Amino acid sequence: MANLSHPSEFVLLGFSSFGKLQVLLYGPLLMLYLLAFVGNTVIIVMVIANTHLHTPMYFFLGNFSLLEILVTMTAVPKMLSDLLTSHKVISFNGCMVQFYFYFSLGSTSFLILSDMALDRFMAICHPLRYGTLMSWAVCVRLAGVAWAAPFLAMVPTVLSRAYLNYCHNNIINHFFCDNAPLLQLSCSDTRLLEFWDFVMALAFVLSSFLVTLISYGYIVTTVLRIPSASGRHKAFSTCGSHLTLVFIGYSSTIFLYVRLGKTHSVEVNKTVALVTSVLTPFLNPFILTFRNETVKAVLQGQMQRLKGLHKGL
Repeated sequence: MANLSHPSEFVLLGFSSFGKLQVLLYGPLLMLYLLAFVGNTVIIVMVIANTHLHTPMYFFLGNFSLLEILVTMTAVPKMLSDLLTSHKVISFNGCMVQFYFYFSLGSTSFLILSDMALDRFMAICHPLRYGTLMSWAVCVRLAGVAWAAPFLAMVPTVLSRAYLNYCHNNIINHFFCDNAPLLQLSCSDTRLLEFWDFVMALAFVLSSFLVTLISYGYIVTTVLRIPSASGRHKAFSTCGSHLTLVFIGYSSTIFLYVRLGKTHSVEVNKTVALVTSVLTPFLNPFILTFRNETVKAVLQGQMQRLKGLHKGL
């Protein structure tokens, strides 16, 4: 393996440093993964089935929940299977595919978050023109761009990884094909790729964060002008769950990816990546449920209907 230019497979170390104890991680992580899948699926079904949620806000929310499911599916099932085996390998092509979908879907989720911020900005700052400004045609275009742009932009990124010269070894010190560990295996000059990665992070992560920040700056200014305390509370309550998602999503991603260079603290990065891949998708349905009065009302209505059907039977 001293002069590999194109390894047929990579070895994913994952949590091998835990030794035999890594098997103990399987149960809790599997439970979190399944609960995240079920929770986000419930939100999608609820948005589709309930006519009260056929609004731009919940259209984007359904998109976000779908992305949470898809992002976790790209990395977590493989990670879980590797916890139970000593032969932790992924084919070269499989690694490139995982890399492509993980970062494409992740970038899309941030653009959807910025779309949600724009929707709240229009609803609170321009309520009289909201129906025109955020028509279904506009919403579909915004979501379409959010999905298409990262998938197109990631094509040259993944192709550049596919044609790198991997001559150090084929061992990735991570539980999935993350960017920094891949670059560390290459003996090619990766400075241009690192700069491109930084530009991509600016384009999708920081730009969407800036849109969100500006939108909420205008929202706060508008809400503070509302004379009644109840009116201010009602306006802010519609933004609470979204702001929580924004804080959790952007803080971890900016820490991991929005910086130049490929020297990273591997164990810290693995821990943060594990949180964003498993714990965050698990928490998001609860955040969206407990901090959103409309969603809570819909869920309570569905529960009452189920109880009524049960009594009727």
